[in-house]
Amino acid sequence: MILNDFKHQAKAKREQSISSCLEEIKSSWKGNVGALIQDWEEIAGEQLALNCTPLNIQNKVLTIGASHPQWRQALQYNRLELIKSLKSYGYQIKEIRIRQHYPIDLVTRESEKEIWERHPSRANKNGMSNCPYCKVPSPIGEVKLWGKCSFCRRKELRID
Repeated sequence: MILNDFKHQAKAKREQSISSCLEEIKSSWKGNVGALIQDWEEIAGEQLALNCTPLNIQNKVLTIGASHPQWRQALQYNRLELIKSLKSYGYQIKEIRIRQHYPIDLVTRESEKEIWERHPSRANKNGMSNCPYCKVPSPIGEVKLWGKCSFCRRKELRID
């Protein structure tokens, strides 16, 4: 019983020290891009925050990455309002630079993962059968999709 209490107290102390460490790091971020990323949605608004990312702050110049040219243009038109908003949150920004930026986000990774899970060549998911043309063992998903294995399909698509 005493050992369990000691373990619980030690765990609580570690969690408290981790929490205080993270708070200390966060407070040291003020004025740099780490803190700005935390406040970005409130400063820029939901739509802009979803499509534009603060990349760097150097010499009071904020570099923002935009995921599409239309968002670069939106940033350019709203640059002065954004600087005002940044200043109201305590960021001393005098200029904004905008560049194209294609972030790899979790949504993209998840959809790629889902695509791979459904891929017809996944023999471990779909099983194996023989290709009706060459009689070679092939993933069932390929045979269902093309009526043959991927090698026979490739031969069919080859243009000489």
